[in-house]
Amino acid sequence: MNEAIVNNQTRKTGSTLPFMGFERLISFRYLRPPKGEGFISVIAILTLMGIALGVTALIVVLSVMNGFRDTLYKNILDMNGHVIVQQFGKPFTGFDDVAKNIVEVPGVKAVIPVIDGQVMVTSKYQEYFGNVRGIRAGDINKLATISSKIVQGSLENFTDQNGIVLGSRLANVLGVRVGDQINIVTLRGAKTPFGTTPRVKAYRVSAVFEVGIYEYDLKVLFMPLNQAQKFFSKKDQVSALEVMVTNPDEIEKFEPEIAAAAGAGTNLTSWKQRNAKLFSVLAIERNMMFIIVSLVVFVAALNIISSMVMLVKVKTKDIAVLRTMGASRGSIMRIFMTTGSFIGVCGTILGFLLGITICLNIESIQTFISWATGVQLDPEIQILSKLPAKIDAIETSVIVIVALILSFLATLYPAWRAASLDPVEALRYE
Repeated sequence: MNEAIVNNQTRKTGSTLPFMGFERLISFRYLRPPKGEGFISVIAILTLMGIALGVTALIVVLSVMNGFRDTLYKNILDMNGHVIVQQFGKPFTGFDDVAKNIVEVPGVKAVIPVIDGQVMVTSKYQEYFGNVRGIRAGDINKLATISSKIVQGSLENFTDQNGIVLGSRLANVLGVRVGDQINIVTLRGAKTPFGTTPRVKAYRVSAVFEVGIYEYDLKVLFMPLNQAQKFFSKKDQVSALEVMVTNPDEIEKFEPEIAAAAGAGTNLTSWKQRNAKLFSVLAIERNMMFIIVSLVVFVAALNIISSMVMLVKVKTKDIAVLRTMGASRGSIMRIFMTTGSFIGVCGTILGFLLGITICLNIESIQTFISWATGVQLDPEIQILSKLPAKIDAIETSVIVIVALILSFLATLYPAWRAASLDPVEALRYE
């Protein structure tokens, strides 16, 4: 039958052109070995699954890390200014004039005066340490992460003289809800002959937010700016000006003009400088995970070599017969290259589909695993309360292309070895 196929192709074309029908037919037939050679099929299936799992793991890992990074970036940028402007060695007074100058800089969206202070928060049931941020009622609405994540109450009451906004986890720790009263305690109280006495003041909870970052939901409180100035004894002062720009990724372009508008005696710190260590660690971790998981794809590609070498060994007689019937070395090489590449292509496509499916349903999968194992992920360790995933089209394309290239390269040696067989030697003892 093989002879008929080869002769038929030769009669039609005058020669065996690359990847003609008989080459494809034989290569695909080798994917379904006859009875007694099923072990080769098992190895081929395991190789295909190895490539699929490697590609799936790469897509899922990188997508989850992309989602983690982007969610973290977004919440950090929405919660804090892109540039922090502070005064050198003296109280920051006259901040309204400085803010007016900065807001006129092209690309600046908003300038928010803030007061920061560490306090102890107490209720009838519990106490906890937190970070108070004094901010104007109009400015808190400019923080999209807060204004869009209110789960209890409303920011309309933030203008009250004693209104305060806190995170959902802090509210749970204190056992309070909207309308309940909490006490704020600071060591920066009144100075007496016996030292500085702590200052305690009661406030009513106006709203509760939940941004999804454990530290923010547990430790951050917002207080009206005028109340923060009184509480921390900073009359007509602020801790800093937080500047929001249109494109925070290119913050370096805005810094010189913002510094000039702020005037002498001010210090600027960008969001990239404040979070440099965090983002550096994330970048290193991401690169290392890519390298480690890529080894799975590499090992699976090596399995193509072993499975194809075994197939060549089993098909030595068939190769010799094909050569004696007129098949060229190139034809033999292309037959085995097609066989091995088909395994790699199928594995890559399967891995791509599995990876995309898992990424699109990552939350449901996490919930199911937690239910099945009875182990809930601790947001204190996880940082984010939800597991995000963001599929990057370019990265995914690179993963697929690299997997295909590795699969193709893995077929070259077995195919070359098959093409190099001497048909006379192969048939001598048959």
